[in-house]
Amino acid sequence: MPSVIVIGGGLAGLSAAAALGSAGFRVEVFEARPFVGGRATSFPLSPSEEASETIDNCQHILLRCCVNLLDFYTRLGVRERIRFYREFYFIEPGGRISTLRRGALPAPLHFAGAFLRLRFLDVADKLAIARGLLALRRERHRREDLDQITMLDWLREKRQTPRAIERFWSQVLVSAINEDLDRMAARHGFQVFWLGFLASATGYEMGVPAVPLGELYSAERWTALGDVSLRLRAPVERIGADGIMAAGEQHTADHYICAVPFERLPALGLPAPAFEHSPITGVHLWFDRPVTDLPHATLLDRTVQWMFNKSAGRYLQVVVSASRGLVDRGRAEIIALAVKELGEFFPRVREAAVEKAHVIKELRATFSAAPGTELLRPPTETGSGHLFLAGDWTRSGWPATMEGAVRSGYLAAEAVARASGRPARFLLPDIA
Repeated sequence: MPSVIVIGGGLAGLSAAAALGSAGFRVEVFEARPFVGGRATSFPLSPSEEASETIDNCQHILLRCCVNLLDFYTRLGVRERIRFYREFYFIEPGGRISTLRRGALPAPLHFAGAFLRLRFLDVADKLAIARGLLALRRERHRREDLDQITMLDWLREKRQTPRAIERFWSQVLVSAINEDLDRMAARHGFQVFWLGFLASATGYEMGVPAVPLGELYSAERWTALGDVSLRLRAPVERIGADGIMAAGEQHTADHYICAVPFERLPALGLPAPAFEHSPITGVHLWFDRPVTDLPHATLLDRTVQWMFNKSAGRYLQVVVSASRGLVDRGRAEIIALAVKELGEFFPRVREAAVEKAHVIKELRATFSAAPGTELLRPPTETGSGHLFLAGDWTRSGWPATMEGAVRSGYLAAEAVARASGRPARFLLPDIA
């Protein structure tokens, strides 16, 4: 039975392990922390308390077009733990709500009725967006410069109105790609809108884990996936021609998959691509009473971009993607900002008291999907017949998302299978 060591227990490493374990490989996953999941995990709010509440490091969502992530959840037996929603709620300051949901028409016209009824856009905005979507559909395979220009460059080229850019294009894309439009390569914006909103009538549906993220990859989930073992609190110190060094001990296998964040590669003796990071900030707020009945909402014209109702309207998590403006702000200032802005959308917040709050800054949440970055993303093959790379920063075909991480893990697993003389297919094709 061929053996594989996976270095890193984030989604890339875990998906590679799940694929190879199910194909009959013996797999060991080495993870430095006491839990797996990487940047998509959960932890106790107060570790010293036995009954501490468990929170996610940041709210992670997926769309139905994330077919490989859903396949990974199926392998772990947790797909039913993902709750899907067919409505997107856009809220303006003052509380006016517009709902986007699909209608009876086939794709790409399935949003036509709901789009016309959106109240946060005027007629000129809607006409501009319609022109933009038609151009996107027409140009996605024709243009060769989409990795050299920003999404904002392209939107201005297509004469999008300022309100359409700010309230529609930016509101969707900044959260999806974790980058501002003037820093984001246009190719990534094209991919999100094509796969999520145009190619399929169901691809846009939003999946939100109904349990803490850590429960999706708990130890009992791996028993049905073959000979896969998780070694926690086992940081790898070096990767060499003769194996890996972890906690002062040598470990060897037939093949190795390095699935750590790109900034950790030099410490392991590997070159790192010259990427920049883009941060995400999550704010957890517990109120003394329910403040909203909505399960989630995208919030317009303010710093806070998304709200997720975690428990009966009393525990909310709000998210700010590409949150460079919050990096140097203190905890109290960020909490006050989040509460103030929520009060502009949900009047009941102004009457409620905050019982507790927690701020999480993921300064290295993703790589910045800037123009030219795609050429810097390495493939899974390293030139060594036994060492392979995985991670959302590798050349997965997707931006830095959970789907991109799983795709990279499946691609690395396929490379290991080929090198072992046991070729197998794990990667599922995009929906279109």
